[in-house]
Amino acid sequence: HALHQLYYDPNIENKNLAQKWLMQAQVSPQAWQFCWVLLRPEKVPEIQYFGASALHTKISRYWGDIPAEQYDTLKMQLFSQIAHFASGSKIVLTRLCVALASLALNMMPEAWPGAVSEMVRMFQEEGGEVDGRARCLALLELLTVLPEEFQTSRLPQYRKGQVRGALGSEWTAVYPLLQQLLRQPDSPPLVKARVLKCLSSWVLLDVPLNESEGLVEASFTALADPELFDTAVEAIVNTISQPDSQRYVNTLLKLVPQVLQLQEQLRDAVQNGDMETSHGICRIAVSLGENHSRALLEQVEHWQSFLALVNMIMFCTGIPGHYPVNETTSSLTLTFWYTLQDDIMSFEAEKQAIYLQVYRPVYFQLVDVLLHKAQFPTDEEYASWSSDEKEQFRIYRVDVSDTLMYVYEMLGAELLSNLYDKLGRVLTNTEPTTTWQDTEALLYGFQSIAETIDVNYSDVIPGLIGLIPRININNVQLADTVMFTIGALAEWLADHPVMLSSVLPLVLQALGNPDLSVSSVSTLKKICRECKYDLPPYAANIVAVSQEVLIKQIHKTSQCMWLMQALGFLLSALPVEEILRNLHSLITPYIQQLEKLAGETPNPSNKLAIIHILGLLSNLFTTLDITKQEEESGENAPPIKSAPPQTGPNPVVVVLQQVFALIQTVLSKWLNDSQVVEAVCAIFEKSVKTLLHDFAPMVSQLSEMLGQMYSTIPQASALDLTRQMVHIFASETNHFPPIKALFESVTSVTLTIFQQGPRDHPDIVDSFMQLQAQVCFWFLISFTLGFSLLFRVLSLKFPEAPTVKSTCLFFTELIPRCADIPPVGQVVQEDGKLLLLAVLEAIGGQSSRSLMDQFAEVLFCLNKHCFALLTVWLKEALRSPGFPSSRVSNEQKDTFSQQVLRERVNKRRVKDIVKEFTLVCRGLHGTEYAADY
Repeated sequence: HALHQLYYDPNIENKNLAQKWLMQAQVSPQAWQFCWVLLRPEKVPEIQYFGASALHTKISRYWGDIPAEQYDTLKMQLFSQIAHFASGSKIVLTRLCVALASLALNMMPEAWPGAVSEMVRMFQEEGGEVDGRARCLALLELLTVLPEEFQTSRLPQYRKGQVRGALGSEWTAVYPLLQQLLRQPDSPPLVKARVLKCLSSWVLLDVPLNESEGLVEASFTALADPELFDTAVEAIVNTISQPDSQRYVNTLLKLVPQVLQLQEQLRDAVQNGDMETSHGICRIAVSLGENHSRALLEQVEHWQSFLALVNMIMFCTGIPGHYPVNETTSSLTLTFWYTLQDDIMSFEAEKQAIYLQVYRPVYFQLVDVLLHKAQFPTDEEYASWSSDEKEQFRIYRVDVSDTLMYVYEMLGAELLSNLYDKLGRVLTNTEPTTTWQDTEALLYGFQSIAETIDVNYSDVIPGLIGLIPRININNVQLADTVMFTIGALAEWLADHPVMLSSVLPLVLQALGNPDLSVSSVSTLKKICRECKYDLPPYAANIVAVSQEVLIKQIHKTSQCMWLMQALGFLLSALPVEEILRNLHSLITPYIQQLEKLAGETPNPSNKLAIIHILGLLSNLFTTLDITKQEEESGENAPPIKSAPPQTGPNPVVVVLQQVFALIQTVLSKWLNDSQVVEAVCAIFEKSVKTLLHDFAPMVSQLSEMLGQMYSTIPQASALDLTRQMVHIFASETNHFPPIKALFESVTSVTLTIFQQGPRDHPDIVDSFMQLQAQVCFWFLISFTLGFSLLFRVLSLKFPEAPTVKSTCLFFTELIPRCADIPPVGQVVQEDGKLLLLAVLEAIGGQSSRSLMDQFAEVLFCLNKHCFALLTVWLKEALRSPGFPSSRVSNEQKDTFSQQVLRERVNKRRVKDIVKEFTLVCRGLHGTEYAADY
């Protein structure tokens, strides 16, 4: 009835209930009985399938329930069922084979020696009504699932080694059967396909390559048959890719000519647009090259055949057509080029020089091929691509870019010269054959290398910067790449500021184009960050253009934020008066807008506008840092870069003081809205992080505002800002009173939340515990509030992992102070047992297993710093029947207690003890769930 509900009932709730009940039934003791009933011939396949699945579940997860004397009976019942279903439902047959495989793995090698040989023998015997072909397919299915079941089984580690060895020794029973079936001319294609699948499965057990040589050879022959092509490719690739196969160099050398013989089939496939065949052959060539390049490189006398394989892979890299629309093969080859390069460069100098003579020209050819593959299609063709295809192409170009960057390590400066010469020829070539795609690809090559490699010593970069203004930019993709190339050269421009004048106008012009939003803004940000001390002559122009595009709202929100960061970097290098003048003109329109919005009745549209304006200010203050001027204009910086010494208050503080009242007005209207509060806190948090002690003039008024905010409507973002303030200013005598008052205020409010029920505020509890953990020692010395652990202990019972982690961190900071701070010692003595009970409850099953390390750390701290108390508390707590779990005996509790109390130094060991005990408490010890824990 439940199965009928699961499969056919249209009501989703009934389906879910049925599924839940069936999952419980599957693991119940009664499953041993009903699984056989459900497998009866008169039942429909869906019901038979559930019976077979229940049987597999019982054997794989509850092996311990089966008495040893019943092993053989169960085995024969399974053989009988498999024989019956050999000509029946395929899905039921597969589940029964998996069940027998699981039985074999649990019995091998002692209880069932020669298991695989017996399987082969049982199915080869003439058997009643079942015809030979059906028996043969059932045997192949069983032999295929056996290694797969081994890979996913949860056998203990020592058993895994034993069983792997036993299975490996049984390959001699499998190999002749597979060889015979694959080479027999009258074997049906379906049988041959199953043989190839079976080979793929067995090679996962690291079957020695030389022992499967004949089958691999037969697999290459099978590639000619379209019906077997895909399974033959999988079999060959899986065999070649086994890590152990590199030991069999002679067999690998025999495989190279077999792969090379596929070139004609590959070329035909490419010519006929047969992507599946070209993809499969490429996979074979790449797996041989990628997995065994070093072994094959070292066979010096066979260098020509390996070079031929490398050239075959080069053909696959440069396969005609655009990725991913016309081909999906070239991307498979990229890792091979990394591997080959690594292997060549790892040889000692003399040997490396010989290989480089052969392979440097190959890698120069590779650069040409990759740049050709990275080219955009024609505008019409690109317009016809789907957004998904465009995204895949973008990712492909990133992969090409990474490969070019890597290849630079081998080819060095000559690669840049090579690209520069080609770009020069393309730009001076008046022939109509050259397209914008040629220019774009070469620039993309430069950008790929300059982004991560220091090109400061390259003599071609000045020429490249000189060529950029000559490019006829008539296309968005080309314009984007020009921008990103300039951005990649920002560090070089910082060392050669005279060249800024030739590229900066291009960037400022691009800022006005919404299609170039990301590239132009990110490039300006890089230039402002790297070259800020050379930008004062251009500052007025940069600020004016930026203001214009911000007012016109050309860019999306995130680009507006980047632009503000760029302006922050730019202004940081100017004298204070100029910074203030620019800030005034830059910020005034936004302040006026914010004043207008602050007077309006709150609604969703003005909320977004407020958050946008606050975000712009936050991002500006994140990078506007005049203190870095002194640091960066120290001994190493050239005198030309040094900025005038700054006097007076920090410009950011001046602005914040001017807008403080306005921000308070905004807050008063929007205090209920966590996003607006978060945006306000972000302005101050980012300013504090950037200015550090220069933020001092704001401490008093901000502390007062934060206290009022939090008292009215507590929000996590206010606590996070408090944590920043405490971290930086708490140790300064003149800031102690406001900071202390703020801390006491937020603590008092939060304790009220705890008393009223903190369950609805996990974010506040999380932030509060982080704050307490950070300031624990310093504040507890002068703590004036009644301090109890009770409410903090409640936080350990939250289901939210971050909250529990922060609470555990708080306790691991607090407990070590109990000896040197009397009030802490008193609190731990009074409430420590409550803490221990909460920790034991969590270990007993109340909290997620992923948090056990955190609870173990609290237990370790109690043991290390409150040993005498813990000894008494543990004894009292574990004396309660059924605590912390009804599944643990008194002996197990005593053992746990003794193990914990013994470990006062080794924290790792305590974590292991807790993990072990939590599994026992949850009834998972010794099950498959515990195997990977």
